[in-house]
Formats: sequence, C-alpha cells, structure tokens
Amino acid sequence: MQRVFIVGGAGKIGRLLATELLQRDQQPFSLCRTKIQADELQAQGAVPVMGDLLETNIAQMASKMEGCDAVVFAAGAGGKGGEEMTNAIDGDGLALSVAAARRAGIPRFVLVSAFPESGRGREVSPTFENYMKVKKQADVHLASSDLDWVIVRPGTLTDHPASGMIDAGPALPYSTVSRGDVAATLAEVVNTPQISRMIIELTQGGSSVKDAIQQLIRNK
Repeated sequence: MQRVFIVGGAGKIGRLLATELLQRDQQPFSLCRTKIQADELQAQGAVPVMGDLLETNIAQMASKMEGCDAVVFAAGAGGKGGEEMTNAIDGDGLALSVAAARRAGIPRFVLVSAFPESGRGREVSPTFENYMKVKKQADVHLASSDLDWVIVRPGTLTDHPASGMIDAGPALPYSTVSRGDVAATLAEVVNTPQISRMIIELTQGGSSVKDAIQQLIRNK
C-alpha cells in the first residue's frame, strides 16, 4: 500500500486528497495541529500526524515523514496572518518540507502552487502580491532540488462539487477549478510516475482527470 504524507492535511484540499487516496486503497498520513483535527482525520480514514509546520525542525519533520512513499505539500496561509504568515508557511514551510523529504529518503514530492495570472486585471493588495512572490520562490526552490518533483498550479479555487473534468498543461488560459478536482488531480499525479519534474497549470475543463494526465505524458 502506497503511503502519502500530506503537509496541510487538515486543510480543504488536504482532506479531499485523503479521500481520493483512500478510494485508491492508499494510506494518507495527514499533518495536523490540533486534537480535533486529528480526530476528524482519523474518522475519515487518514492517519493523523501531530505537528505544527511553524514549530517543527527538519529532523523532526523527516521523522514524521519516514516510511512514506510520496509527499504532497498542500499547506498555505490562505491570506491569514499577513505577509509574515505567508512567508513562514508557503515559503519557509515548503523549504523545510523539501529538506525533510530529502532527509527521509522520499524522492516523490508534489507541490500545490498558484496560477501565475491569479489576481491580474484587478487591484490587489500588497499582501496578495507578496503571496504570489513567495509562491513563485517556493516553485523555484523545489524545481532546483534533486527530488522527483511536480508543481501543480491551479486556477482560482472554488468549493463547487468536483466535476471530474479538467484542463491540464504547461500553459493554460486563466480560469477557476474546484478543490475537489485539484485533489483528484493530485492523487492521479502521485500515482503517475511518468509525470516527473514538470509544472502543470490546472483549470476546469473538458477532459477527465486521467485522460488529461495521460495526454501530458504523450506530449512530453
């Protein structure tokens, strides 16, 4: 059984991803901060792993990841706590997780990033501009590592029910995508080793998740 460590396991995408993995008879190990979150994740079928990304060092995180086959980084400040929290979670937290995965000997690492055109065409706050800057820096950090990485850049996230239909490619017109379809895409990517060292933009679209990922392989 494949074991997948989810950083941000108590978040919306993290929980949806856990469900997708369980449906594939794979075991999610979901990083969470509180006992309430741990109880909810356990009831869902995930293995809760207690830990705070802001208070964990590389060795401790590597110990938590040990024995897993892949890491998915789905954590994010989500605009809460201003620039300082974004820097700490989306930036430093990603760097720490990459170092921990390397230390734990886990080569497969999938990052949930952000669509480059997010917020363009409207007035955005300095906090949002910093968020996009940190996300790009995180992409660069992971892409410069020796891990078997994949970076997924979803469009604007919605809470609409998953449609199972997406567009995925190296460069797409800007659009939205449901968190459920992001989670389904992450599960498919984790289980498709031919998708490696690749940046994927992701929106709602006209192909099934499986077909869209297989098309990426054919286009390599």
